[in-house]
Amino acid sequence: MNVASTIVPEALRIPQKPRLVGMDRPALAAAAIAAGELPSKGKMRASQLFHWLYFRGARSYDDMTTISKETRGRLADIYGIGREDIARAQVSEDGTRKWLVRLADGALIETVYIPDDDRATLCVSSQVGCTLTCRFCHTGTQPWVRNLTPAEIIGQVMLARDELNEWPSEPEGRMITNIVLMGMGEPLYNYDNVVAALHLMMDNEGIAISRRRITVSTAGVVPMIGKLGDETGAALAISLHATRDEVRDEIVPLNKKYPIAALMDACRNYPGSANSRRITFEYVMLKGINDSVQDAKELVQLIAGIPAKVNLIPFNPWPGSPYECSDADSIAKFVEVVNRAGYSSPIRTPRGRDILAACGQLKSDSLRAKKARSTEATA
Repeated sequence: MNVASTIVPEALRIPQKPRLVGMDRPALAAAAIAAGELPSKGKMRASQLFHWLYFRGARSYDDMTTISKETRGRLADIYGIGREDIARAQVSEDGTRKWLVRLADGALIETVYIPDDDRATLCVSSQVGCTLTCRFCHTGTQPWVRNLTPAEIIGQVMLARDELNEWPSEPEGRMITNIVLMGMGEPLYNYDNVVAALHLMMDNEGIAISRRRITVSTAGVVPMIGKLGDETGAALAISLHATRDEVRDEIVPLNKKYPIAALMDACRNYPGSANSRRITFEYVMLKGINDSVQDAKELVQLIAGIPAKVNLIPFNPWPGSPYECSDADSIAKFVEVVNRAGYSSPIRTPRGRDILAACGQLKSDSLRAKKARSTEATA
């Protein structure tokens, strides 16, 4: 599929109506009143809309049969419901699915569904591009464009449920059991929008994903970490990847602003962390960079006293990437040290490599498409 041909030129786009998806109950009540509903009925109407949007997954006002046709018509005159388009869908040989999602302004992001034996995880993006420039991460090679709105964040969950035919939002038999904000972008640099979307995901009368099954990954935006725990109770994952500042400064440049010592203090004080709610430390294995036995010993010392597990991630190379994946022997020795210290350290099985959906490989085609359009225009 030629992605460039699916992007609508700016001058030809039809202005978008404001959308109901992404609104919480107070906003839905205000929308109903703006559409002519009596203020005394705003709260009741908001509850109905919330149910149809986030529990039933309604994509049309015609589906909302508990709301009068007259009211639906007035709402439809002003508001769209809200769904993003799929520019391209890919399925890996291992069952992983990746969707290239086209937003209303033509920007592109990626969302990945990862089924496993005992769970199925949806990996959600929080920005177009990424604010950070982590050198091992393919997404980090793409410049930041903008933050996603709450509607565009939760919209990825709703789109995936559409594709998996998973409405209404019953708790039993779900194909999506877990949400991770580990896609494109640094979630804590889009804090307000991410938290608004998380509250909608967690609401028991809507999508109803437990906060224990939602994980927010950060490269270490230290000032926002405690606030995230206080306001959401979501699980925390730290994209660590090194145990010494001089190494982490190179591969995770954010470390120059928030060094490892400050990051570890934030982790030790993360609200709600306990043995039953461990912090996950993500550690990509880079040959000759961070994969020695000494590195493993330093990692154990660094996280001492923190309820934690360590996800070891074999590096997923891409064309032109500056690193190589650690060899199997080095990874095995690293694991032995961490396990011996009492920490769970599973080696993450790369998923979706054949469709560039594996950890660190997400990168939308937006820049490539833009270049293609520019080439076509000058041809």
